Amino acid sequence: MHALVVVAHPNPASLTHAIAAHFVAGIEASGHTAETADLASEGFDPRFNQADLALFHQQASPPSDVATEHARLERADALALVYPIYWWSFPALLKGWIDRVFTNGWAYDQDDGGKLHKKLQRLQVHLIANGGADQRTMARHGYFGAMKTQIDHGIFDYCGARVLTSELLLASDAGFPQAHLDTAHALGQRVFAPRP
Repeated sequence: MHALVVVAHPNPASLTHAIAAHFVAGIEASGHTAETADLASEGFDPRFNQADLALFHQQASPPSDVATEHARLERADALALVYPIYWWSFPALLKGWIDRVFTNGWAYDQDDGGKLHKKLQRLQVHLIANGGADQRTMARHGYFGAMKTQIDHGIFDYCGARVLTSELLLASDAGFPQAHLDTAHALGQRVFAPRP
């Protein structure tokens, strides 16, 4: 099986990139394959533009960069997003990737009666976020619930994709940063493990 691992951090020497690399190593150690989409180094443009709007209204084909991302996702059995928490959310680069790639007619569709058709039901999703606040601060401010509402439900459930992993790795965790790399490797090994 094959995973697409999307990384959104401008520094290739960042902890985010190291976590993604260990996650990929775990997938490969379990006998599967992975492709890493490094949005910053690839120069992905996160700005939703007129061509994206035309696609949304189903008046045009996907722009070439969006079509490339669709093809990557169509090859994948699993999608992993590895990202730092910026202002209690995704980095703009990753949010823009979702805005532009999870398109009307491809990720979801509505019929003339307004009924939603979720088109990514085959895709499993793994979310790995890293941040600086401690668990207690995240819990006190409702971050876990907000993350599930915004990301798990608001994005992936809307398209029918199942979020199987939602991991939050924080600088205050015991064994930081090595523990995060070990966790990422273990998560990668379990991506395609049989589920009960």
